[in-house]
Amino acid sequence: MSKLRLAFALAGTVGWLALPHIARGQVVQLRHWSGQAVAPAYEGYDTNPDGSFNMWFGYMNRNYEEEPDVPVGPDNNFSPGNADRGQPTHFSIRRHKDVFSVLVPKDFGDQKLIWTITVHGQTQKVSATLSPVWMIDRKYTTRGANIENPYSNLPPVVTLDSEKTVTLPDVLPLSLAATDDGRPTRQGKPIGMTFEWAKYRGPGVVSFNPPKAKVVDGKGATVATFSEPGEYLLQVVVDDGSGESAGNFGYHCCWTNSQVKVTVKPSIP
Repeated sequence: MSKLRLAFALAGTVGWLALPHIARGQVVQLRHWSGQAVAPAYEGYDTNPDGSFNMWFGYMNRNYEEEPDVPVGPDNNFSPGNADRGQPTHFSIRRHKDVFSVLVPKDFGDQKLIWTITVHGQTQKVSATLSPVWMIDRKYTTRGANIENPYSNLPPVVTLDSEKTVTLPDVLPLSLAATDDGRPTRQGKPIGMTFEWAKYRGPGVVSFNPPKAKVVDGKGATVATFSEPGEYLLQVVVDDGSGESAGNFGYHCCWTNSQVKVTVKPSIP
């Protein structure tokens, strides 16, 4: 086995290795396929017309293959108060921004919300406040804007069924409709929207075919397969080409998260 391949074979047990053919003083950061923590992230807050606030959260799953499931409880909770604030219990690989929001009243003031996640015995926390430095705007982005029109892009508007039912071993067709303002553009043409499905909550494994694709003529379709019965929550992210799926982590726009509740019934003898 070559020295390089040996180094990557040890990736699950070490965080980094200095390879012999690398100049002295340099290190190579190796990818961890599993066994790593999930770090919650506070993205900031925006304001509603009635004066209440949306506090936005995301996460970083440090694994490259493992997608942990952490039920709401001691290892996945908010404090103080209600431990369940609508957070995901299934964590897809790597970084996901503005995954969900927590609504707080206009008199929330100087209070804090703390999201705690424990995976593989590693506890990660994030503290969220309404400090002005955390104010964001998820309705507009200045990417591709100009002086005359600084807010030149809007997130997609997505329509889909809020509840679905399927009986095993049947698969579940999922469809959505989406409209957009045609921005951003490339060479004078809209980049176009994409959709991406993922499990948000649920007891079993969910597979999508396809998990990600382009929105064509305002429509997007996939098929979901479930490994076991139960109550599931699925989330789709529709991106207009300037948002999270484009790696545009400097902004909070322009993509839209939508969810559907699915009841999966056991097979009929």
